[in-house]
Amino acid sequence: MEIDKLNSLVELYFKKCEEVNPNKPFLKWLKPGKPTYNWGDIKERIFKLSYKIKSLINEGDRCLILSENRPYWLMSDIAVMNAGGISVPIFTTYSSNDYEYILNDCKPSLVIVSNDTQFKKIKKYVNLDKQNIISFEEIETESFLIQDILDEDNYEKEINENLKRNMPACIIYTSGTSGNPKGVVLSHGGILSNCEGAVELIEPLIEKKDPIFLTWLPLSHSYEHTVQFIQIITGAKVYYAESLEKLISNMNVAKPTIMTAVPRFYQNLYTKINMNFEKQKGIKRKLIDNTLLLGKKKLKKANMSLSEKTLNFICDNLVRKKIQKQFGGNLQAFVSGGGALDQNIGEFLNAIGLPTLQGYGLTEASPVVSCNLPDLVKVETVGPPFRTNKVKIADDGEILIKGENVMLGYWNQKEETEKTIKDGWLYTGDIGEIDKNNYLKITDRKKDIIVNLGGDNISPSKIENILCLNEFIKQSFVYGDKKNYLVAIIVCDNRIVKDKIKLTIEIINKNLTLIEKIKKFIVINEEFTIENGMLTPTLKLKRNDIIKNYKQQLEKLY
Repeated sequence: MEIDKLNSLVELYFKKCEEVNPNKPFLKWLKPGKPTYNWGDIKERIFKLSYKIKSLINEGDRCLILSENRPYWLMSDIAVMNAGGISVPIFTTYSSNDYEYILNDCKPSLVIVSNDTQFKKIKKYVNLDKQNIISFEEIETESFLIQDILDEDNYEKEINENLKRNMPACIIYTSGTSGNPKGVVLSHGGILSNCEGAVELIEPLIEKKDPIFLTWLPLSHSYEHTVQFIQIITGAKVYYAESLEKLISNMNVAKPTIMTAVPRFYQNLYTKINMNFEKQKGIKRKLIDNTLLLGKKKLKKANMSLSEKTLNFICDNLVRKKIQKQFGGNLQAFVSGGGALDQNIGEFLNAIGLPTLQGYGLTEASPVVSCNLPDLVKVETVGPPFRTNKVKIADDGEILIKGENVMLGYWNQKEETEKTIKDGWLYTGDIGEIDKNNYLKITDRKKDIIVNLGGDNISPSKIENILCLNEFIKQSFVYGDKKNYLVAIIVCDNRIVKDKIKLTIEIINKNLTLIEKIKKFIVINEEFTIENGMLTPTLKLKRNDIIKNYKQQLEKLY
């Protein structure tokens, strides 16, 4: 398929339908009792849903999608676009203030909602006189039930041929690490361009096996939203996970070849596996140590002696294959995005036989900018830029991006758009460098930098990642802007005594520079979660909200 010649995501979908056997399995929600939909099933449903939506909206109208990941989600997204609307996916974990802001900002004419639980979150911000509602399940107010729409025989099989690459496909709201979410307007061409780069990357991973994806990250996130079109291009079978808690068991069922997730997932994975390793003794422990040592050596393309190659072969069969089996046995790659993956975690996972490719992107870039190559992983980097976009480093170190993948702008925010896109270049807010092999390395986050009283620039996320590698520390938050020294919030189990945390931080401090050392800390038992407003839906720290909540306790440390 020549992606660069396609006009829209809608055209992409229907062209792929022509290539694929209609009886081939396509979408499966792993919630008990849910059916598997084949390609023909989905196509007919999209036609029916699109026909109904077209009767409810005008061209260019915004259509909100509020739902958990499930087959109806993808159907709704494509149906909205085919009907001439602009898809506006939103997280199920937003705060009430976020919902109010988004609905007032984008003013959707249609709201697509999964069930009554989700509808209640936005009920008071919906104008039933002006906004139609389509629901996947029965809700407390009048709505068009999707099953009734799909049971309708009177519809037309229309493919929207008026869509162009430079037209808006969707508005993806950023997760709001600070302040209100921003509506990022992405074009059909922007997402298609991103898909083109991604498909070139994963082709070596799927050429031997039919691709199977396990989707956990919310489809309302720009990363997973684009991934669903990559899934379409590759003719993949797609499983939607039940929940984060059931992800590992879901992997055993789905047996994915590729899985995308955010750094928090890999951090938790590292902690669990490493804690299990620490329990091993004798020959088992020696075998694990060799697996890590030789795996890291192979990762770095270092020469191995004949005895090391032999030992590594043994590690493959006795350690790595057993680990791989726990994750379905077919995994070709984890792909990490949505934040910085700690180098130690990347090395560890690759070394034990779980290939992990770190990439880099942002919603404003549709979203992927670069990613490590399957056959040449450099864990300290985020890989070379996709061929479909340009990357350069500004004089102050900021990463700039140009290409069709760059957003059309922020919805209703002309000034913010002009600050972010200058002469066609997207100013990312990230600091980085490009090595001699054209691999991009992220060194800092411009906006999250702590500037101490001495004027030194300090990256809190770097220190937080190091702290969270310790088995006793679940989460951490580093504070110290305009202060003489840094302090931290440490989240740990209430069974862990403070002296143990103190000793742990003293050890960690030895490997930090003078300005990066944690001088004082407070210990809390309550984790930062999406529910309590301390994490974004993609599990990033909401720094402003954490500071607001713990300001008094933090200031007492000075």
